[in-house]
Amino acid sequence: MTAEPEACAVAHGEAEAAPAERTLVAVFASPVARYLLRYAADLGYRAVLFEPDAARASDAPEGAEVRTTPPAPGPDADVVVTDHHRPELGTVLQAALAGEARWIGVLGNPRHPGPHVEALRALDVPEPDIARVHRPVGLNIGSRTPPEIAVATLAGLLADRNDRPGGFEF
Repeated sequence: MTAEPEACAVAHGEAEAAPAERTLVAVFASPVARYLLRYAADLGYRAVLFEPDAARASDAPEGAEVRTTPPAPGPDADVVVTDHHRPELGTVLQAALAGEARWIGVLGNPRHPGPHVEALRALDVPEPDIARVHRPVGLNIGSRTPPEIAVATLAGLLADRNDRPGGFEF
């Protein structure tokens, strides 16, 4: 398998990578959100924390944009809800679905039903819109800690954005 010359030059630091127009919106301040935003900035994302509770909004890494009102995610945005236990879950997802986000997902254990489904149904969100919300998110690498969950999530987003399967299959 031969790598593209441009990709090799970038990987070796011989050329600059073309800037990507992309945004990662982490919804709700949490340990995972902190790592997601930190690593996302390293990957060239515009990092945004949406935390409706102003008292919690200060828990964001340096350089991340912090919003206490819902952002209007454009087609370059990936939205990741990092706490599925919050009472605002349904309304936050409803707002994200009303925007143009490229991708929307909710973190959570895949062995348990996602609470976002009932929260959105209670708000009369149409089933096709509910189906746009991904769960689980990220690559299945056995992640357990907040940094590992962030890595798995971002790897999954990059694979999806680049139309790749993830894992070791090329």
